[in-house]
Amino acid sequence: MTENALREQMCLLSQSLFERGLTHGSTGNISARTEDGGLLVSPTGTSFGRLDPGRLSRFDAQGNFLSGDKPTKEMPLHSAFYETRSTAGAVVHLHSCHSVALSMLPDNDEDNFLPPLTPYAIMQLGRVRLLPFFVPGDAAMGDAIRGLAGKHSAVMLANHGPVVAGKTVEAACNAIEELEATARLALMLRGLPVRGLDPEQIQAVVRKFDIEWDT
Repeated sequence: MTENALREQMCLLSQSLFERGLTHGSTGNISARTEDGGLLVSPTGTSFGRLDPGRLSRFDAQGNFLSGDKPTKEMPLHSAFYETRSTAGAVVHLHSCHSVALSMLPDNDEDNFLPPLTPYAIMQLGRVRLLPFFVPGDAAMGDAIRGLAGKHSAVMLANHGPVVAGKTVEAACNAIEELEATARLALMLRGLPVRGLDPEQIQAVVRKFDIEWDT
């Protein structure tokens, strides 16, 4: 994909996420690898609903800022995923309501944040790791992701929002939407006698789609 086409795609998908309420105001950030190994990143303080393709922050393959507006303060999140996951071609971070709400509940499994309700979250996300609260922009968030050694494509920042890496911008956006939808299901079903996927069913999905699961 050419850089101009990638810029347009990033802004189009971001607008779609914004218009459907998956992020709001000036929250959320997105980045993607360019053909030359550099990065395009959404600027700080911008709305997903109004990103300008020509003003995205541009970095070279060595991480040097080249052009565009000042990048998001959450660069440590993005950099850590690219450094630890060789397959990462894009990273998306949202402040999506249901996943944030679920992260605030006291009985979450830190190693497997999303309950196994449907096969699709397993297929697109694997195990989602719940990380503790960090002040927005804190470089320690990047350190926490590096500490996972590339074993997770998605993390949930407690009281903050999900971060997902994917091979492409479209894949990362689809996966983070699946995360939010599963969190919404979990909240809707809370307190009910839920019949989720059992271990045998989970392993069947894991084997069929070659998912990173037992990590």
